[in-house]
Amino acid sequence: MSESSFLDSFQEIVIESPVDKIIRQIRTLISEGHLKPGDKLPPERKLADKLGVSRGYIRDAIRKLEFYGILRTMPQSGTVVAGIGITALEGLMSDVLKMDNSDFASLVETRVMLEVNSARLAAERRTVDDILQIEKALHAYEKLANVGQQAVEEDLMFHLAITDASKNSVLKSLMLIITPDIINWFNKLDICSTKEKVYKAMEEHERILEHIKQQEPEQAADAMFRHLQDVQAYSLELKKD
Repeated sequence: MSESSFLDSFQEIVIESPVDKIIRQIRTLISEGHLKPGDKLPPERKLADKLGVSRGYIRDAIRKLEFYGILRTMPQSGTVVAGIGITALEGLMSDVLKMDNSDFASLVETRVMLEVNSARLAAERRTVDDILQIEKALHAYEKLANVGQQAVEEDLMFHLAITDASKNSVLKSLMLIITPDIINWFNKLDICSTKEKVYKAMEEHERILEHIKQQEPEQAADAMFRHLQDVQAYSLELKKD
C-alpha cells in the first residue's frame, strides 16, 4: 500500500465540545426511548453536577435543542421533551457521508430559497423580542468568530432566529430539517474559516439585521441573497468535480 493510500485510510479526529457531548447524550436518551415527549429534564444545576460541567454548557445545549424543536422550556414547568416531528430528530442523526457534492449543491439551493423568503417575511413581521433574539444570536456568533473559534452552529442560530421571526411555521420546520446537514457539510468542507470570510459574514449579518429592524422586506431579502452567494457558488463548483 502506498503512503498516500495508507493516509487515506485514516479519518480526521473531531474533538467534541462539552455542549456537543451533552446534546449527543440527550439525543441518545430520546432515540432509545428513555426520554419521551412530555418528560421533564432535571434542573440545570443537577444536570451540571451530574455531568461535571458548568451550567453555561447545559444552558447552551438546551438552547440549541430548543431551536431544533426537540426540547421546549415551559414557564414555571422547566424544560421538557417536545412532541417533535421525527424528521427533526432524524435530521440530527443524519450522516453527511450519505450525501455527495450534487446533494450539497441542492441543499444550498434549497437553503437560499428558504432564507431569502424568511428574511423578507421577518422584515415585515418581526417583533421587538424577535430583534432581541436575532441580536443575541449574532453576538454569540461574533464572540467566537472574533477569537478565531469555529462558529458554524452559532452562525446557523442567527439564521434560524430570522426564520423564527418570519412567523411562518412551515419555513421554520423546513429550515430545522436541513440545518443539521448544513452544519455537517460546513464542518466537513471547512467553509467560511478564513478571517476575511468571517469578517465579511459579520458585515453581511449586520446588514441583514438592519434591514429587518427597519422593516425593509425587499432590501432584507436581497441582503440575504447576496450573503449566501459565495457558498452557493462554491457548492456549484463542487458539483462539477
